[in-house]
Amino acid sequence: MPQIMKHLIRISYDNDRERGGGELSSKGMQGEQNTQYSNLKPSLKFCVPCLFGIEGLCADELKRLGMSDVRAENGRVLFSGSENEIARANVNLRTGERVLLVAGNCNSNTFDELFEGVRAMPWEEYISDNGAFPVKGHSINSKLHSIPDCQRIVKKAVVERLRSRHKAEWIKETGAKYQIAFAIMNDTASLYIDTSGAGLHKRGYRLAGWESAPLRETLAAAMVKLSRYRGKESVCDPFCGSGTIPIEAALAAKNRAPGLSRCFTAQDWTWLGKTIWSDAIEEAKSREYTGDYDIWGGDIAPKAIELAAANAQRAGVSDCIRFDIAEAADFKRDIAGGMIIANPPYGERIMLPGEAEDIYRRFGKAIKQLDSWKMYILSSHSEFERIFGKTAVKKRKLYNGMIKCDLHMYY
Repeated sequence: MPQIMKHLIRISYDNDRERGGGELSSKGMQGEQNTQYSNLKPSLKFCVPCLFGIEGLCADELKRLGMSDVRAENGRVLFSGSENEIARANVNLRTGERVLLVAGNCNSNTFDELFEGVRAMPWEEYISDNGAFPVKGHSINSKLHSIPDCQRIVKKAVVERLRSRHKAEWIKETGAKYQIAFAIMNDTASLYIDTSGAGLHKRGYRLAGWESAPLRETLAAAMVKLSRYRGKESVCDPFCGSGTIPIEAALAAKNRAPGLSRCFTAQDWTWLGKTIWSDAIEEAKSREYTGDYDIWGGDIAPKAIELAAANAQRAGVSDCIRFDIAEAADFKRDIAGGMIIANPPYGERIMLPGEAEDIYRRFGKAIKQLDSWKMYILSSHSEFERIFGKTAVKKRKLYNGMIKCDLHMYY
């Protein structure tokens, strides 16, 4: 972990984003004028973990949602807000991994210090008298490095606090789930409650993975954001696999919130307002765009194309994506000014490095006939540019899981 963090590059994103390629519906224009959230006083603190290298993009999303005190740090973004923001962040975030409610921070040089610090936090304000609260976490560069022991201490401290405040001899834990997470770093413990449940990259449209270890949805969304795609250009992914990049591009073009078709853990929390989830969904739907979009995905494997088409159908964007069985080395287009966003094989999982290099070389020859096309290609290969035959204008360091990659940007 320390080695990875040394390589982090903070990504900034142009806040003055122009929407294009579609029109906002009259309902959406009304939604833009909706100020039901603007006067709420922020009272809760939140943390959004994100993939290394896209903190700036996630922070930009939160600012555009009107969140307060947004601050990007290594691997996470912090912000403040009311209980409504729990629903709005979960429903709308494209690049964040989950939304954590911050319970508090404390010193953790000893188990006694950790216990007292955790017990002092206001758990009764969040966890019901019969709530279930499993504990998980991690520790880095700290004296308390035994995760099972830390789990037991945190659990015991929360139980003591809840028994005292709820006037109960025991907490039955038969109700809603409040997943507690701790992160101990440099002898300081941060305690959270997970509001999301399954990670936010699990949009609900990809029910089965493709054998090539599909790109995480949040990383695909980050690539689309970095391309500055606004719905106007033709977008192509010649290595589409299960269709993640074309689908995320279509969701971005339509301005469709990625969390509309899934559930979140906090929906079962009794202390949250009854309408915050329906309000967040209706607000998100009101901001959608309509238009004609030219998005294409190709893959040499028929099974991948079949899966990609099914995923697009579930995501509600099949009307603006075309999928074809196609060889990337044969890619060609007669129109000018299009865009390629792709994640070709790395040669680390399903094929040998030499096979991946051959794909880069042949694809590099194919794109030489394109006129004024932009390209955003993710690869972990240190010699990608040389093999591809073209030097990138700019590179962004990103992490595909634990694999350090570069997004090679050509424009």
